[in-house]
Amino acid sequence: MSEFREDEKDLEREDSELSQQESSKEEIEKTNLRLRLKELESRIKLLEAERASLLIEREHYLRDLEYMKRELEQIKSAPLVEATIIEILDDGRAVVHSSNGPNLVVYVSQALDIRKLKPGMRVALNQRGSAIAEILPKSQDVYVKAMEVIERPNVRFKDIGGLKKQIEMLKEIVVLPLTNPDVFKKIGIEPPKGALLSGPPGTGKTLLAKAVAGESNATFISTVGSELVQKFIGEGARIVRELFELAKEKSPSIIFIDEIDAIGAKRVDVGTSGEREVQRTFMQLISEMDGFDPLGDVKILAATNRIDILDPALLRPGRFDRIIQIGYPNQEERLEILRIHTRGVSLDDTVDLEKIARELEGATGADIKNLVVEAGLAAIRRGATRVSDQDFQYAKTIVLTRLGRTQNKNAGIFI
Repeated sequence: MSEFREDEKDLEREDSELSQQESSKEEIEKTNLRLRLKELESRIKLLEAERASLLIEREHYLRDLEYMKRELEQIKSAPLVEATIIEILDDGRAVVHSSNGPNLVVYVSQALDIRKLKPGMRVALNQRGSAIAEILPKSQDVYVKAMEVIERPNVRFKDIGGLKKQIEMLKEIVVLPLTNPDVFKKIGIEPPKGALLSGPPGTGKTLLAKAVAGESNATFISTVGSELVQKFIGEGARIVRELFELAKEKSPSIIFIDEIDAIGAKRVDVGTSGEREVQRTFMQLISEMDGFDPLGDVKILAATNRIDILDPALLRPGRFDRIIQIGYPNQEERLEILRIHTRGVSLDDTVDLEKIARELEGATGADIKNLVVEAGLAAIRRGATRVSDQDFQYAKTIVLTRLGRTQNKNAGIFI
């Protein structure tokens, strides 16, 4: 009996061991399954991320494909023909003048609003059906676009020595009509259309125009009279017309024409074809000036040092209403100009600006500026850090020699 019981115990012990082994195997298998499941889940997430990345890349490729298709279609499509509308007919068609030469009666594309079409507008014609396909922007000459001053000059009226009377006249002509036109309406007078600055070279005509541009908030359009003269017939007149159109679009604006004597000289009966083209440009200029509204937001400034050769038609009232004469500065004005140009200069105690201004009779503002520069160069040449009276005396010799009033044979100066 005892042996039988021991056998039973052994069997129970073996069964227990077997059950423990089986349970441990199950735990191991469960653990392996969980690890495998986590591995598969991470793999699925990785594949989903790759799929999302591939979808985004696919979208990029599809957009590139569409862009290439559009580009290919544009390359294959026939070019459009530029034309100008002459008249809009009652039946919805339009008479246009094509760039090819003849006038055409064409239909208008249904995609366009025919009410926006006006005579004189630039449009594009489809070559296949000669229909108006689109409205083109207004064209402007590249020379005219370059005339607009984007960055305003940093010159102000306070930077100009003397010329107080001329500055006040410019303020009345340019600033007041643009800022407060009601004053003229209340009084019942028309403000001047523009002013002509006349005087010898170097007296500050262009500097005054730069100060007007710096002081005002108006668009400043600057050109030189010689730029309006072109080689081909009618080109100069067209540039003048587009110049004034640009001024109207950018209003309030100021047109400044420097060296206006290049196109405004007195007309002669006999001349070359080039002179006749200059006269055509001049006629367009005075025609545009006559067409301006006096209370409009466009003012005209011009400068010349040869007012004696200007055509009388340009000087009459109604065109340049105010002629501002700019002469040589007197002693007080020369001193003021000298102080302006020496504001940032390190001067020695020996420098007497009043004495220097008194000795510069007949010098212009440009000569005085040149005097300060030459004096500074003389100080640099001798290794000094301040400009002395000796440097100004040397510079004065150069300026007076240039003016033709003295001769310095020993200085080795060639003018």
